[in-house]
Order: sequence, then C-alpha cells, then structure tokens
Amino acid sequence: MARIVKAELRLVDLKPLTQRTDAIQSFVSQETPILTLTDADGATGTGYTYTIGAGGSAIVALLREQLLPALIGLEAEDIERNWRSLLYGIHALAVGPVSSLALAAIDIAAWDLRCRRAGLPLHKAIGGAHDRLPVYTTEGGWLNLDADQLVEDAVRMRDRGFKGAKIKIGKPRKTEDVERLTAVREAVGGAFELMVDANQGLRLDDAQRRAHLLADLDLAWIEEPLAADDVSAHARLVATSPIPIAIGESLYSLSQFKDYLHADACSVVQVDVARIGGITPWLKVAHLAEAYNVPVSPHFLMELHASLACGIPNGQWVEYIPQLEGITRSGLDVRDGYAYPSEAPGIGIDWDWDAVIDQQVPEHWSIVS
Repeated sequence: MARIVKAELRLVDLKPLTQRTDAIQSFVSQETPILTLTDADGATGTGYTYTIGAGGSAIVALLREQLLPALIGLEAEDIERNWRSLLYGIHALAVGPVSSLALAAIDIAAWDLRCRRAGLPLHKAIGGAHDRLPVYTTEGGWLNLDADQLVEDAVRMRDRGFKGAKIKIGKPRKTEDVERLTAVREAVGGAFELMVDANQGLRLDDAQRRAHLLADLDLAWIEEPLAADDVSAHARLVATSPIPIAIGESLYSLSQFKDYLHADACSVVQVDVARIGGITPWLKVAHLAEAYNVPVSPHFLMELHASLACGIPNGQWVEYIPQLEGITRSGLDVRDGYAYPSEAPGIGIDWDWDAVIDQQVPEHWSIVS
C-alpha cells in the first residue's frame, strides 16, 4: 500500500481525422484531459477522459480545484473507497457528465497504477474472459456521407477483415435511410454485420416506423433511437421493434442502467468507461447486464474498451474509431477482424509523452501534490 502523492494534469485538444456528423451534432474536437498519478513508492498510472467539442476546461477545473486536492494522501489501492469519497465530495454535481467524466480520469489512472504494480494487463486483472473480440467500424458511416461513400468504406473494411460496420441514420426522409442501408447490405452481403445509430434523433413514432422499414436488412441493433433519459419510450420501442435496441453512451450512472435493464428497455448495453465515471462503475454495469443476459458493446475509446470488453464474459464487440493515434506510440491491435487486448501491465495505452506535451494546452497544465 502506498499513498498518492502527486497528480499531473494535462489537456490535449485532438481534432477528428475525418468529418463526423450524426443526426443531432458534429464531432468537432476531442478535448482530452490526461492525468498521471504518482504514489509514495514512485509508481505511476495514467488515465484520461474526453469530450466531443465542449466542456474540456470544465472537467479540468473540477479535477484541479476539487477532486485532485481531495485525492492527494489517499491510499492508491483503495480504489472503490476513493471513488465513492470523491463522488460524495461533489455530490451536488452528480449524476451528470462533467462529474462522471472527471471521476473517470482519476479512476482509470488508479486502475492503471494498480495493474502496473501487480504486473498485470487490465483484461486479466478484471477477469480475462476473452482473448479477443470482433471489431466493427464506425468511421466510414457518418450521416454526411452519401450512399456510394458508405458502400466504398464498408466494402473496404470488410475486405480488411472487419466483422461489421455502423451507419448513422436520421435523414429527413425515412426512405433515404432505407436506400442508403440497402445499398450497403447488397454490397457487403449477409455475413457482414450492420448496425445503425440514430444518436437520440428520433421520436417514438418515427423510431417505430423506421425499425419496421429496416427489418429486412438483418441489423444487429438500432443505437440510441430516442432521448437517453426516456426509459419508458425505449421500453415501448423494444416491445415492438423487430431489431434489437442498444443504449448506454449517454448514461452516467449504474442506477440509470439498472432502470433500463429492469424495464426491458434495451437489448444491448454500450456503457462508456469515461461517461460512466471510470473502470470501477463500468464493471458494475457490465456485470449487471450479465445478470439480465444482455451483451456489452462499449461506446468509443477502443484502446481501453478492448481490454475491458475482453475482461468480462458478456463482452460482444469493440467499436473502431481512431482518435489517440497522434499521442500514442501504438494503436489498437486488430487482426483478421478481431481486437486483441494489450498484454502490457496497466490499461494498455502506450502514450507518446513527447507528442502529448507538444500538443497540450499550456494554461490547463497543472501539478497537484
């Protein structure tokens, strides 16, 4: 056991590698706070979190001014106790995205520190249920792309060995969604999985109609069809939809997932390790979903989610969206359409610290000790 004696916080603003537009927004930037914790023995662990265009400075401020001063002096191995103590210290701000995203940076760093000290890769430390999981791409399925571009990317990724692709839906005319997806399905064949994502852009009646219009395309799921806080509408949709319904990237607590699962309001859980508040609550959601016989296909953050999803028995897919390539020395290990978790001790991200320091926003760099 060793107490945490130092926390070093940086913010890197990463621009997307391609234009990313969905039914309600454009992904203009990934503001990425990166946190390194050091314990009294000199061991370190690094965690991170993110936004998709706004709020990074708010997360940094909450970490720097409230959470990190409260963390210094706590035992590094008391991960559950520390997470709960920090949550209660900002309880008036919870449950919500800023508090959860800030807690995630700390919790991920704490798990990285624990695994490094133990000499274990994350996927082994949490259970080691799978050696690999199939990977699907989202990067070529954005709503701003036309049908020919969708087909071109899906065929290219299929030929690279990927097992599936996700296509954004939510065009003003329902038939346009059908036409775009039909073109992709005809091009890739029936063995290649297709998922669709509405990014909370539909009403219940619209989602019900689109689900039936898309039924013949054998889709793996419809993701976030409705507003994330409307559990009852999702339950009504699940009861009538011929396509599984996936939710989770916009939920921020274990209890919110509990409400969905208890109401039979989802078929796939897409818990995001940053938005849920870190690895500690992520594991609770994953095991809760297992109790309901529901698979976990986490949202984004592929470099970390490959290890997490492989660590649990109900891990199903890893989503491929490159974003950390400019500040890491190695990316996600994808072979023959499968994502392999890192075998290095820790969370498995090999940071390029020269690149991180070169790209950090100077006014948001701080050390707390």
